[in-house]
Amino acid sequence: MDEYLSAAIDEARLGLRAGGIPIGSVLVIDGRIAGRGHNQRVQKGSAILHAEMDCLESAGRYTATDYQRAVLYSTLSPCDMCSGAILLYGIPRVVVGENRTFKGPEDYLRARGVTLEVLDDPSCVQMMQEFIAANPALWDEDIGV
Repeated sequence: MDEYLSAAIDEARLGLRAGGIPIGSVLVIDGRIAGRGHNQRVQKGSAILHAEMDCLESAGRYTATDYQRAVLYSTLSPCDMCSGAILLYGIPRVVVGENRTFKGPEDYLRARGVTLEVLDDPSCVQMMQEFIAANPALWDEDIGV
């Protein structure tokens, strides 16, 4: 398994253990993890702390040229909000663990020049399927249903 996806999965599991939604993300710049995060909407009572947003926040400030060398890993396909952040900061590549349980605007990201790779990782799929089955109302809230 890809070491960076593995780090994102570790973040997702950390969030799940803390009572949150098991989605994790890491930002990689020049082969180094620059930021880590997991969905913290439940834990922090936040409207916006999806895994990707938490990851970007934890990474801190970077220059546009730094983001242009970055890869964002996420265990789940990024939603509209997180995709907007990817576009805003000019992150050129996104690696997604799975998009079976939720598929964000992947075609839009690709149309805007982002290279998006979906790995269809079985552990990511299983983690989300189990969570959604056990917590359908919380899941619906997270994706805005």
